[in-house]
Amino acid sequence: MCDQENYVVFLLDEKRYALYLTAVERVVHAVYVTPLAKAPDIVLGVVSLQGRIVPVFNVRRRFHLSEREVHLADQIIFARTERRTVALWVDMVTGVIECDKSDVTHAGDILPAMEYVRGVIQLDDGLVLVHDLDAFLSLDEEKLLDGALEASHSL
Repeated sequence: MCDQENYVVFLLDEKRYALYLTAVERVVHAVYVTPLAKAPDIVLGVVSLQGRIVPVFNVRRRFHLSEREVHLADQIIFARTERRTVALWVDMVTGVIECDKSDVTHAGDILPAMEYVRGVIQLDDGLVLVHDLDAFLSLDEEKLLDGALEASHSL
């Protein structure tokens, strides 16, 4: 049994967040995002990934961070949730880290209402918040997104 887990670490406003490596399909440089009418506020629009239409989330809005202009160095992380493939617009992916499962403090042990965060990793140079992709959209937002995606297919 392996007691190690790998995480893809990314930055938003110099703060570090992570996703489980097993959920990440790929990381690409910023591309044009087609707006999607009637989508939830956190959806920037959609992009095509090998013929699949994938919603792009504005992670800054979800985490209540200030908006900023798009930079050429921005990146998009394509990842899988239980229900769909999604894309997260981030400032920069810094790499992959490996740590012991015992080094991850579950969010509920810190503060029960830490939405969208599954856990916290303590590194020598600071903390990394492990993002919970499956809790990213509320049920209402899921329904809105599904409706917007269906409407875009019928155009």
